[in-house]
Amino acid sequence: MFAIRCEGLTKRYRDVVALDGLDLAVGEHSVFGFLGPNGAGKTTTVKLLVGLSIPLSGKAWIAGQEVNPGAIELRNKIGYLPEVPTFYNWMSGLEFLFFIGELYHLLKEEIENRCNELLELVELQEAAKRKIGSYSRGMRQRLGIAQALINRPTIIFLDEPCSALDPIGRRDMLDLIQRLSTNATVFMSTHILSDVERVCDSVGIIDRGRLVITSSIEELRRKYAHPVFEIEFEEEPSPFIPMLQSIRWLAKFEQVDSDGSPTLYLRVTDISTAKKELPGIVAASGLTLLRYEINQPTLEDIFVQLVNGEAKK
Repeated sequence: MFAIRCEGLTKRYRDVVALDGLDLAVGEHSVFGFLGPNGAGKTTTVKLLVGLSIPLSGKAWIAGQEVNPGAIELRNKIGYLPEVPTFYNWMSGLEFLFFIGELYHLLKEEIENRCNELLELVELQEAAKRKIGSYSRGMRQRLGIAQALINRPTIIFLDEPCSALDPIGRRDMLDLIQRLSTNATVFMSTHILSDVERVCDSVGIIDRGRLVITSSIEELRRKYAHPVFEIEFEEEPSPFIPMLQSIRWLAKFEQVDSDGSPTLYLRVTDISTAKKELPGIVAASGLTLLRYEINQPTLEDIFVQLVNGEAKK
């Protein structure tokens, strides 16, 4: 059974198509990374899935239940952290969490226990009785995570959960997200690809309102992570360029000048042949070799290829 599913989900804002026929399915007890450039439709998708916005067309289901404005009981199953969480600044962090617990009709004793658990989880115990107006942005983000978890949701939507955190806070947040997937499904919208590489089981890439691809991280690497050879000569590499143009296993190459040291980046289609033949081609150039490396593309490299339409399956 899928924890999250949508078919043909479409949303317009006047003449702008924010989401164009989104079909998506996310499995249970997983961390799903929803990637895209700014304005791609990530936040629009999250708002539609949690019932805060109404689609022009299409449907969505959470835990098998259709999402619609009247599905109040569905809200007991989900937790939601918006991209920029807002609070009542005159409340303390503890008062705010207690208030959220009351909105979910939890018993007083349960709310008290849950508040203590969550404040410890997000490391806000010492600031629990301080006014939220005095909190830093990172503290507000952590309080937002706590309020998203107070009802023990089975499906958690996090919109840019690490955007306001420092490196240590980001590490702790990602560790928390991994632990949450033991008992829940986490849908994480983000543009920080290193975070996705660390915690996500699968990803969906969206661009200009359209889904580009959904895949497991492993499958994405297998299909699109073509190795890149980096070659740097002591001399200007111009004499070497004509030698590359006739190579059948060379998909693409580019020259990047950095600090006066031109580096050639070669993307190949046949890694084993390239490993055998490229050293001989380099030697035949007569140039002085300073550096020769083989690098696997990062998820960021794959993301750029897919969004720009450069990837070949």
